[in-house]
Amino acid sequence: MKENVLDILIYLFENYMDEEIPLADDQEFLQLQLVNAGFPSTEVSKAFTWLEGLAEQPDMICSHSQAIKSTRVYLPQECEKLDLECRGFLQFLESIEILNATSRELIIDRAMALETDDFGLPQLKWVILMVLFNQPGYEMNFTWVEDLVYEELDRQLH
Repeated sequence: MKENVLDILIYLFENYMDEEIPLADDQEFLQLQLVNAGFPSTEVSKAFTWLEGLAEQPDMICSHSQAIKSTRVYLPQECEKLDLECRGFLQFLESIEILNATSRELIIDRAMALETDDFGLPQLKWVILMVLFNQPGYEMNFTWVEDLVYEELDRQLH
């Protein structure tokens, strides 16, 4: 089983999101459960490091009406990780005010923090979902992206 950090994060998100238990409170227990579920312990540790990095980010409190419009110029390493489809999707979400410049930057930061070569739009959508879930005041935006992610999963399964 070759699971990566994103697979672990998705597993945590899908299985523990509704429990509203701060991961920091039960980190050792969750790490043990993940290892027992078959995830490599090194990848589990990296996943918790990723989550800690997300928790350390400031809240994106910024009303959409007051959001500053900006143009994002991507660094070469960002272009390598976030292909044209990913960058276009981020721009689309900004244009319909699901994201603002601050949330976009946080999403890019968390995507770049993932050490995976297999990164595309489906993976970016999960990162977006996790970032929005972690931010107070973004419940409607989270729900919109959540519907998009799970609707796409349903189409893939049928």
